[in-house]
Amino acid sequence: MTLSLYDTMSRAKRPFTPKDPSRVTLYVCGPTVYNFAHIGNFRPVVVFDLLFRVLREVYGADAVKYAANVTDVDDKINRKAAEEGVPISVITNRYLDAYNADAAALGALRPTFQPRVTETMDAIVKMIGDLIHQNSAYAAEGHVLFDTQSFADYGKLSGRPMDEMIAGARVDVAPYKRHPADFVLWKPSKENEPEWDSPWGPGRPGWHIECTAMIEEALGLPIDIHGGGIDLVFPHHENELAQGVCSGHGEREYAQVWMHNGFLNMGDEKMSKSLGNVALAHDLLGLYPGEAIRWALLSGHYRQPLEWNDTLIEQSKSALDRLYRVLDDAGRFLAGESAAGGFDNPAAQADFAAVEAALHDDLNTPTAFAALFQLADKVRAAVMAQDARSVASGRDLLVAAGGLMGFLTTDPQAWFHTGADDDLKTRVEALIADRQAARATKNWPEADRIRGELAALNVEVMDGPSGATWRIKEQA
Repeated sequence: MTLSLYDTMSRAKRPFTPKDPSRVTLYVCGPTVYNFAHIGNFRPVVVFDLLFRVLREVYGADAVKYAANVTDVDDKINRKAAEEGVPISVITNRYLDAYNADAAALGALRPTFQPRVTETMDAIVKMIGDLIHQNSAYAAEGHVLFDTQSFADYGKLSGRPMDEMIAGARVDVAPYKRHPADFVLWKPSKENEPEWDSPWGPGRPGWHIECTAMIEEALGLPIDIHGGGIDLVFPHHENELAQGVCSGHGEREYAQVWMHNGFLNMGDEKMSKSLGNVALAHDLLGLYPGEAIRWALLSGHYRQPLEWNDTLIEQSKSALDRLYRVLDDAGRFLAGESAAGGFDNPAAQADFAAVEAALHDDLNTPTAFAALFQLADKVRAAVMAQDARSVASGRDLLVAAGGLMGFLTTDPQAWFHTGADDDLKTRVEALIADRQAARATKNWPEADRIRGELAALNVEVMDGPSGATWRIKEQA
């Protein structure tokens, strides 16, 4: 089964073939850690986590090397540290821990490498020196700037003409620049800001050189796939590409495939902190299961914009409720059956293959979701037919297909208890115990009364061979 990916550079979807199938490299631009990340920041996290999972399935878990960087020195970080009167590491460690916890709650696997700017400073300084040696950068008034005129393909990734790139980058046309589009590789730090030594004076790096140096150090250049949000195509990725190739490390190629996810929109506007129209992932995770938020982020094709609202998350939760209900029903049915192992369910296998095929077609998650529901329908039909072998096989395939996308990782009973707080759980368990006692003494009126009390609490009780289980009722 061929894996095809859309490449921003060639503006086409094409088969993906890594340079070395035993070492497939993926890099994605990560967070600037100065506050909790909004849900829009997590769309690339979830999208490229899905790609990471698919690559691991195709080439083997050990063969795929995934790096997602951390920007831990930045003007916003400096301001936050100054406001609190603490070193920048206090701010960055706090919010990196929060970011990683939120990413894990959204089902994202930890990248193979998570390089930090402050831990890559030697490599950054070396790469800037290499660029100067290659006549692609120059020092001026305590700064080092990249000479955009030294790279003939500058603008090829974004497809923008030079005058448009200058306007789009909102560049500072400083007197020491040779060309208005030239961008900073190294700059002096302001008073009381963190600084590092360099041959050009104390200071800190520009944003773009950080990623290029971290890629080179963590993965080596060129890499197979470079990912990020569509807003990073220019200037960030355009500048990364120029630096990586001109430094001599990219061997005239930087990345085989460039992949970019669309914006997450709140209303008619791109979600951003500067606009103030943000929903923090940290807050949303206190209201909804992480899998429901992950489903919402993957509900549209990754390259398209996605409208974010409460209805989308509720619909995503309902979709997962439907799948978990099938797993729950299958589990309760199989608890009283002896299902022979080694049986293949051809219909369910075909739907599993359809899930894989959709994901291999440029991460087509809407089609993959549809195939997942078809697979769930096969399991439900097998339960209705009381075909234990088909139920067992189909359930395993459903769990595997969901797991490939980062779903169905929770015990079904636990999933359906997520809407109940500890007090409700304690009350429900006590009522179920009282009902079991009433049934044991054949006190059917009391058992019915308790069942009615549970129904009033929006709790559904299921009696099975292994005893009674319960779940929060599906909302109409």
